[in-house]
Amino acid sequence: MLKRKNEEDELNLSRKTATPAEKAILKASQEDNKGILENLMEGYGKLLIEDPIRPFHVEDLQKIVDNVDYGVLKVLEGTWVSYNSKSDNQSKKPFVGSGVHTTIMPSPGTNSGGIPGKYSFDCEEYIEKLIFNLVPGGVRNRGGGNEQFCGAIKYEQSIKSVNQISGESTLKYTPIHEENGMYLWLSDVFNHAATAESIKEDRGIHAISPDNPNKDLYKSGYQDETLFLVKNELGQDEYVTLENLNGRKYSEIIASKELKPGTGQTGPYFIPDYSISRSGVIPHGSTITLLGDIAPSGSNYVIPGPPQFPTGNAAWKYDHLSISRTMGGAGASETNPINLDQPAPAWVFETLNDQNDPGENKIYTQRILANDLYPYSVRPDLRLRDSINGEDIKNHILIQMSSKNKTGAQGGILNVPFVNRFVPTVEMNMSMWIETVIEDGREILQLQYEQIIFFEFHFGDDGGTTSWPHIQVNTLRKIEDIPADQRRIIDEQFPDANFIGAPAASGCPYHKE
Repeated sequence: MLKRKNEEDELNLSRKTATPAEKAILKASQEDNKGILENLMEGYGKLLIEDPIRPFHVEDLQKIVDNVDYGVLKVLEGTWVSYNSKSDNQSKKPFVGSGVHTTIMPSPGTNSGGIPGKYSFDCEEYIEKLIFNLVPGGVRNRGGGNEQFCGAIKYEQSIKSVNQISGESTLKYTPIHEENGMYLWLSDVFNHAATAESIKEDRGIHAISPDNPNKDLYKSGYQDETLFLVKNELGQDEYVTLENLNGRKYSEIIASKELKPGTGQTGPYFIPDYSISRSGVIPHGSTITLLGDIAPSGSNYVIPGPPQFPTGNAAWKYDHLSISRTMGGAGASETNPINLDQPAPAWVFETLNDQNDPGENKIYTQRILANDLYPYSVRPDLRLRDSINGEDIKNHILIQMSSKNKTGAQGGILNVPFVNRFVPTVEMNMSMWIETVIEDGREILQLQYEQIIFFEFHFGDDGGTTSWPHIQVNTLRKIEDIPADQRRIIDEQFPDANFIGAPAASGCPYHKE
């Protein structure tokens, strides 16, 4: 995980609550000719066990709270909205929505015991409004000898699908998703040792019994020493304290019942596995916790240039496809891929039968490749690649998070009984790119994300469980940094909550009309 390099200086700084975090960073970048992201990340380094750990003192509590660290999350503060940069490279038509989602759901009438090959597939473009607000003050987690102060940032997300209605010139915007939650920056950790005051106040001290044969070993008058049974010089059994043990072999221990002032100073110390968490509530009945960190390139947390996305055959990677291995892979593989930068294979538009599809695999995924949004219907993050093609991106930061990490602490997903029974949501992985775009001689922050959620429902012909990817990608900018015509659409479709005539609660993202 990452920590501030100059923690003591931070502790003594007064927080400028009247100035948004990003404005302060931007001002610094203008003064020293460094970029927004470079100025932010040069104040951070990787936390190691040999690094100094700050002690917590009660009298410093307000200073610590006032100087909470938000890490890279501080640049998210504000209102982000969908941003269209150019025309679709595949069809030369304008984007109607900057985001793309793919959704696979059980087909009507199906169940886990029959007709396993039927599923409903949706792929739509969408627009989005994503608001981040910093929570003032550090959120204190107390863990006895360890204290953590989280920098929290609330988010609210609203999404509408965008569709062209046949025979009509206007676009149809349909609410499909609402979500709220918090991101947490987890790096402020302190050692909190016991004091004479905390020992007395937090439980009270029970005086040692006058009948206790070892009462003279407890100098404080209460049982705050660990005793060890040894043989003395005369060969007799005798209890001694740790300071008098002197390396002698002991045969019994009487544990201490009370703390001593200073207990906890020598650890154990807590180093978080990850710097960032995301907790979210989805109205379908799922609650998520993701854990992750900034992904460095070597020793750099600010990576020069734009994010790198694959082209050609290299793009056929199952970790990013809407077609999973358990769906048969459309008859392709990573060693025998379908080139998504070329038109879809001819079989995609054929009537399939036993002769041209003997394994019944191609028909299983045919409509995904035949979708109007191909190749994004197959690999949605290619929309991210094409959206930034031609932009002057100075650098970026990559945040990667998951509900199911390979090692260490784990996040998770909880589902209401209906979802758990029929469409269990089992895993979620997210990548978020914070980019510095140079336009008209100034820096503009841009946000791109890819999140992949895995459902599990129905059995394959061999009884195995099928994994169904549900993917969302989008490109966003701060609302003040998008063109006026795009801002007008956002204002129309996502009016202020207090605005009379604001849309009702979101509909289901898996709608079928």
